[in-house]
Amino acid sequence: MRDKKIFWIDDDRKFMRQDGWQRPITDPSFFIDEKLVWMERNNIQHEVILNLSQLYCNGMEREMTHDVIRFQNDFNAEIQHNYPEKFTGGFVVQAVYIDDALKEIERCVINHKLNLLCLPTHFLNNKNEWCSIADESVEPIFELANEYGLAVEIHPYDGQKIIGLKDRYWRFHLVWMCAQTADTYHFFTLMNYPDKYPNMRTCFAHGNQFGQVNIGRRVQGFKGRPDLFEGAGHPNQSLRKTNLFYDTLVHDVYSFRLLVDRQGVSQILAGMDDPYPLGEMETVDGCYPGKVIDEALEMGFISEHDKNEIWCDNVANWLYGWDKEEFYSRIKLIDNF
Repeated sequence: MRDKKIFWIDDDRKFMRQDGWQRPITDPSFFIDEKLVWMERNNIQHEVILNLSQLYCNGMEREMTHDVIRFQNDFNAEIQHNYPEKFTGGFVVQAVYIDDALKEIERCVINHKLNLLCLPTHFLNNKNEWCSIADESVEPIFELANEYGLAVEIHPYDGQKIIGLKDRYWRFHLVWMCAQTADTYHFFTLMNYPDKYPNMRTCFAHGNQFGQVNIGRRVQGFKGRPDLFEGAGHPNQSLRKTNLFYDTLVHDVYSFRLLVDRQGVSQILAGMDDPYPLGEMETVDGCYPGKVIDEALEMGFISEHDKNEIWCDNVANWLYGWDKEEFYSRIKLIDNF
């Protein structure tokens, strides 16, 4: 990975790097031993770990993509295997190589016992065009995820490659990643994927924050220009769907309230995104994991019971559907089932 400039970490653990890209390592909990200490300190019993967004492999040739995808999936599977009570691992595929993606899903589910598929909001297709993951060409992946009853996480990245703007003031993380998620939610729901794939439980990253506030505009457009929506479902048809989830990481209690009002508490998961600064990390002044959830409780937007559901039961519903016994037994919570 280092020799081919795909991904590496400096020996002094100060930066993670790719060819032409670097990001500071802002907290010791980037690393497993320190993360376990951090989880204990913050009273977090179990975490879901996802793939590195930097390794979605957009634009990589097929053989290299195959190797990089397997590298990160094997890594996450090893973490779950070594620490089953502490971590649930996710795996990723690259949709442009659809046959390889389907084989990798089979391998991760059958061999590694992984239950969480991570997908980017957008990928570079075989015409060298940026395409939403909610696309007809990707439907074989959704069909297999539905067959296996997988949890799915949809997360944005590579905005700077899609949007022709200078990378300034962290705009791609603070603005465009939210827009990317809203864009894929737009297609995912208009194409009625929640009903088409009822056994697949999909979570949109960062609360789909822009997507929540944009629903009224989408309805207005749908009504005003029906000629542009041939074959599409109504934008409201997916509200409060029991197989659509959203995490809490919106960094604003009023956005959190809108999420509750739009989708219902049962569809909301505690979002972490640690160890990055946007994960409510203590490295940001006044922050700690779950801060926005506590603020929502203090302001009366949710109850104590709601808070507990968001931290635990809703996460189990997303990961394992409505049969949580396997998950709870693995993390030693079977007595609470």
